[in-house]
Amino acid sequence: MDIWNIFDTEWVPVGDWVEMALQWVVTHFRFIFQAIKVPFDIVLTALEDGLTGAPDLLILALIVLISWQAGGRKLGLIAAACMTAIGLMGAWEASMTTLSIVLTCVVFCALIGIPLGIWAARNDRFWFVLQPLLDLMQTIPSFVYLVPIVMLFSIGNVSGVIVTFIYALPPVVRLTNLGIRQVREDMVEAARAFGATRRQTLIKVELPLAMPTIMAGVNQTIMMALSMVVVSSMISVTGLGQMVLRGIGRLDMGIATVGGLGIVFLAIVIDRVSQSFGISSRDRGHLRWYQTGPAGLFYSLFTKGGNK
Repeated sequence: MDIWNIFDTEWVPVGDWVEMALQWVVTHFRFIFQAIKVPFDIVLTALEDGLTGAPDLLILALIVLISWQAGGRKLGLIAAACMTAIGLMGAWEASMTTLSIVLTCVVFCALIGIPLGIWAARNDRFWFVLQPLLDLMQTIPSFVYLVPIVMLFSIGNVSGVIVTFIYALPPVVRLTNLGIRQVREDMVEAARAFGATRRQTLIKVELPLAMPTIMAGVNQTIMMALSMVVVSSMISVTGLGQMVLRGIGRLDMGIATVGGLGIVFLAIVIDRVSQSFGISSRDRGHLRWYQTGPAGLFYSLFTKGGNK
């Protein structure tokens, strides 16, 4: 043994240990991971069937109306231009598949990440344990997630949603925790002084005040989910990412450009809409959501008709 080059020898076979542990888990607990796939599969199938099965112009109109409602007419026009460009490039169906994957990921990230963030804000010990796990999830390269996910969940769109969910979860947990912790203590004390329970204080005081920060976390989760589109296509996930991967494999600049531009346009729409949902009512002129946008038009017509 060369004492000056002792690290040429593998003294601690971490890779072998991990592979053995993963094989043992796959052999004995595969049924658990198949059960985990079920809720992801249900939500993804419903969204994908709805987005790809409905008429294109109907989905386009819904996206424009939601964008208009969330961020005003300017955002509605931006959404209309971006989605029309995707359709004219011939990437509409692939973009709807990608949108369904991203929305499914966001649904589960919100359902799991926001409660975890609230718990972390309420319990310092839990946050102390959770923080290094979130650091690990964010620092591991995204490609590394693919191998265990394929072994545990096989390949396909559902596996792509799961790997995207794992990769995109930390921001919403971190920013929910930050938002709850930044709520002024005197506001919480005032609510409790008026007899509010911890649950009422959370729902009526802490969450509304922390909502802009929480929505920033959701926005970051969406962006991270979109960044996984091309990576997850390596495990047979369909959509715009697969177009880019196919273009790389064939050295076809045309199809890669169409897929890349589709991801860019879709990211612009989703990013702007999610940011708009985080705007507080004070910045909206203290108007309720149904008093602005297309809903505000119907509301004004209805109230005028009722006054007559």
